[in-house]
Amino acid sequence: MGESIKSRFKPTYPKKYKGDSKNIICRSSWERRFCNYCDLNENILQWGSEEFWIPYRAPDGRTRRYFPDFIIKVKEPTGNTKTYVVEVKPDKQTRPPKPRKKVTKSYIYECKTYATNQAKWKAATEWCKDRRIEFKIITEKELGIR
Repeated sequence: MGESIKSRFKPTYPKKYKGDSKNIICRSSWERRFCNYCDLNENILQWGSEEFWIPYRAPDGRTRRYFPDFIIKVKEPTGNTKTYVVEVKPDKQTRPPKPRKKVTKSYIYECKTYATNQAKWKAATEWCKDRRIEFKIITEKELGIR
């Protein structure tokens, strides 16, 4: 699996990057692949990685800050521009964990991760809707992995 490699990304077109183009952190090989896509795709006019945050109510009831993986401004085939907030996640984390006969630490962790992601994504969807932006979750399927 390629989701736990942390690295820095050096863009070929730093002027397209919104933020500090010398400090782009990829928290996974999948995020790195998406950075490369954003950097090289001529229809992506501008992009940023973890450059802003959205408040959300965590499952424990506390207000926390969610830093979406990416924000991109895209030139659509119609010629219009559209902005997307993008989260890169394994497909497994986008679905509730399957109930098991035995409750293990890993199952509890999966349940907490799923609940936290749902809270973040609900807040992101509302935040984006208020700004006429689209929130997208991209998994290994969209990245062409597997």
